[in-house]
Amino acid sequence: MLLLPPLTDGHILRRYKRFLADIELADGQVVCAHVPNTGSMASCWQPGAPVQISHSDNPRRKLSWTLERVDMGGGWIGVNTARP
Repeated sequence: MLLLPPLTDGHILRRYKRFLADIELADGQVVCAHVPNTGSMASCWQPGAPVQISHSDNPRRKLSWTLERVDMGGGWIGVNTARP
């Protein structure tokens, strides 16, 4: 059984360079997260949308955060194509 890592809630501020997104966490901290979806995702995110991100302690990664889900008001949309 494949389990998701613990997820952290936040709000997306912007997405840029296709694979990067700035996320504001509940404590006000802004982190840069990897966006593993290569598509434009134009219909499934907008600035201010609630998101969930996962954290990795892998020292080989350039970014320690990964965008996992976006809430567009009707429910959570999984954007990490590597997750089932």
